[in-house]
Amino acid sequence: MVKGFRQIALFTVLSRILGFVRDMAFANFLGGGRLFGAWAIAFKIPNLSRRLFGEGAASASFIPVYSEELHHRPDSAKTLACTVVTVVAVILAIIALLGEAIIWIYFSFISNDPKTDLMLKLASIMLPYMILICVVAILAGILNTHRHFAMPAAAPMVLNIFIIGSLCFSGWIMSLKPGRIVYVVAVSVVVAGIIQLLMQIIPLRRNGIHLKPSWQVKSEGFRRILILMGPMIIGLTATQINTLADDIIAWIFSSSAAKGESFMFAGKEILYPLASGVNSHLYLAQRLYQFPLGLLGISLATAIFPVMSADAAKNDMPALVKTISRGLRGTVFVAVPATAGLILVRNILVQWAFERGEFTSEASAATSVALLFYSFGLCGFFLQQIVTRAFYSLQQSKAPARTAMIAVCINLVLNMTLIWYMGAGGLALSTALCSYVQVILLVAMLKKQFNTSFWKDVLATLPKIIIATALMYAAGSLIMKALPDWPANFIFGAIKLILIVAPCTAVYTMAAKLLKIEALSLLLGRGKK
Repeated sequence: MVKGFRQIALFTVLSRILGFVRDMAFANFLGGGRLFGAWAIAFKIPNLSRRLFGEGAASASFIPVYSEELHHRPDSAKTLACTVVTVVAVILAIIALLGEAIIWIYFSFISNDPKTDLMLKLASIMLPYMILICVVAILAGILNTHRHFAMPAAAPMVLNIFIIGSLCFSGWIMSLKPGRIVYVVAVSVVVAGIIQLLMQIIPLRRNGIHLKPSWQVKSEGFRRILILMGPMIIGLTATQINTLADDIIAWIFSSSAAKGESFMFAGKEILYPLASGVNSHLYLAQRLYQFPLGLLGISLATAIFPVMSADAAKNDMPALVKTISRGLRGTVFVAVPATAGLILVRNILVQWAFERGEFTSEASAATSVALLFYSFGLCGFFLQQIVTRAFYSLQQSKAPARTAMIAVCINLVLNMTLIWYMGAGGLALSTALCSYVQVILLVAMLKKQFNTSFWKDVLATLPKIIIATALMYAAGSLIMKALPDWPANFIFGAIKLILIVAPCTAVYTMAAKLLKIEALSLLLGRGKK
């Protein structure tokens, strides 16, 4: 588990760094208004399908069954893998074609809003990426089960490289207008998907998996995957669904040149609660909080999931309980300081990353507010990754689905309430709060199933983690006050962040060592066997 976590974390660091560069380029060439907002929502359509069908439902339902087949019937496992890849590709191709048809119907009979027209044009270009990236996610699940983590973790880097390259090439070399640049970027996304798919073929062959079309849909293994997959579509992606709801509500309830500053409801004129460009602010804030989530939370969950699935396949429940407990402790150990650190440097981080070119200081301030409230949910987002996979390792998908539906419903109610008082910050806060709702419900269900308290070990070490985090935050605050008032540019911003983050990391690590927090040795691979 530790080796897999390290490999995934390493490539995730590189990918997230490129992701920062990517978002900087977006802010520079597209700004924080209509263009960026349209691209952000259009890209979320294929990206959400990856969460739902790729690394979400299909992968999570596939890995436990594939692990069991691999343990008992290796030849049958290979056929199952080819069948799942084939079926997912065919289903998503049909969905993509239906999507293109719906967009064509919209432009033929309905089109009347330039903002929506732009978003749907971009979505139509990027819909094929939905097929490619979901197949890549399934192949990554196969490789992870064989304890190969490097190539799947490296694949996201390709997407960032292609997007950065297309932005710089079309903006600097071709000198295109922002309205043209955004289409070049959309095409580059599809090209990147093809490269990502090809990257997985070589390690698959080395592990004896030769992909070929297969349609063994009546097999027992495939039937179990289907039974698990439906509820998993909701259960593993509650946060993604909630953030998409944030974006859609922001899109509807924000002012624009076409819609004006107000709308009529029940004969009364009501001002829009959100300003134009709010979608780009939410998107960038989501990208920033997802940096530690992807680097630490998802990396740890991805590495631990095959271990949990193997424990469950062997019916070794004591080992499974131990693995889940270990994952929760490791998650809290990294999530608490990540939350504090993100809150501490959020203003400097947003200004350094995005405030240049078309992206104004007002856009930076709005993005910082959204990031603050998303940060409050970071521990919940981290824990979601572990507790949902604990159920999926047992091939139980109904509990995460039920809790996710509860969280999504609460989120919608909070969204429609808080936007009138807190603006975009209300959308972010409601998503953050709902992450804890799902975690609390799922951990209670795990306690009932295994007749053991998973919070016991976490709560035993939590005071030490809070003390170490407080020392880290205090050190960071002192450093920020001591830093000179340097000019607000990229170089000095980077120096500021390094001078704050590096000492804070060192303080937290040293404090964890002095306080003898066990999770430190667990993640470093130095714990007792």
